Amino acid sequence: MQCSWKAVLLLALASIAIQYTAIRTFTAKSFHTCPGLAEAGLAERLCEEGPTFAYNLSRKTHILILATTRSGSSFVGQLFNQHLDVFYLFEPLYHVQNTLIPRFTQGKSPADRRVMLGASRDLLRSLYDCDLYFLENYIKPPPVNHTTDRIFRRGASRVLCSRPVCDAPGSGDLVLEEGDCVRRCGLLNLTVAAEACRERSHVAIKTVRVPEVNDLRALVEDPRLNLKVIQLVRDPRGILASRSETFRDTYRLWRLWYGTGRKPYNLDVTQLTTVCEDFSNSVSTGLMRPPWLKGKYMLVRYEDLARNPMKKTEEIYGFLGIPLDSHVARWIQNNTRGDPTLGKHKYGTVRNSAATAEKWRFRLSYDIVAFAQNACQRVLAQLGYKMASSEEELKNPSISLVEERDFRPFS
Repeated sequence: MQCSWKAVLLLALASIAIQYTAIRTFTAKSFHTCPGLAEAGLAERLCEEGPTFAYNLSRKTHILILATTRSGSSFVGQLFNQHLDVFYLFEPLYHVQNTLIPRFTQGKSPADRRVMLGASRDLLRSLYDCDLYFLENYIKPPPVNHTTDRIFRRGASRVLCSRPVCDAPGSGDLVLEEGDCVRRCGLLNLTVAAEACRERSHVAIKTVRVPEVNDLRALVEDPRLNLKVIQLVRDPRGILASRSETFRDTYRLWRLWYGTGRKPYNLDVTQLTTVCEDFSNSVSTGLMRPPWLKGKYMLVRYEDLARNPMKKTEEIYGFLGIPLDSHVARWIQNNTRGDPTLGKHKYGTVRNSAATAEKWRFRLSYDIVAFAQNACQRVLAQLGYKMASSEEELKNPSISLVEERDFRPFS
């Protein structure tokens, strides 16, 4: 009878152990699936053979900066990059775009868009879990022994340019500037970088390659991520002016219009209207406050941040529930009252932030501004940007074209 009781107990313990092992295997593997790669026709070697990482059981808060090009996103990214407990990545979805676009044969078709977004979500999910090996699927040429020199804008990440990830001779505890980082740090070891990621409490990622917040719903609703979205918006007229100056060839016809006073017949107006449509669709979702965004979404106007950088940064960190690091406060002090001649690099962040926000008013003719106002009137109204009714009003800096609005976080 005693032997029978012991046999039953041993069988029960064995059953529990088998179930525990099965659950652990399932959770680790289910978080590491790669449907985006399959749709894109890429090999799934890393999904099947790469290491699995425990998902976010500690309820760490992770951050995604959702923006568009020339909206001030590099500046906002630095608000997290300077925090010592944040692992920050600058535009990792560049690698997805760079790999998949040459494979698309139909241009920007809905099917291509779905594949791109699916792959982007898969990569983001893995990066928030500090699985940097997954990124190797999109790095060309492929890394050797998990080392590469092809990470896009590595130098924009503080962690990737300091010890132990960067072991440059004589660097000590210094964080290298972006150009020095690329030259002196050598190959990036993704294994060491992943360890540095796991040592920090939060992962922040900036992207201009996701059109709308709706495209992030699957990630926001994933309880394993505890992801919060900071949507950065800017006056579309300011974005147009900044892009025309930065991407001179791509926006050549807008510059021609400004120079000659005549609108080119073959002007690509979608360079403006796509921004306005994406903003409008995304902001409409955010302002409707759907249940899945509760506590997960904050809308930030670049102009508000530029005028009161410290106050707005405190609000952002308050929404996230993360203590504001003194390094962040010091960086703001040093980089929002700077000499504008120091900020000439197109992705630089040293500038007089308040002056930068208004600079577009003197870089566009009134004809272009009136055209933009007509094309984007819906989103201008949604975000509280005023119409300039004349050339005189446009060029008068004492007249604000930004309404006082309080876009409170949805909590």
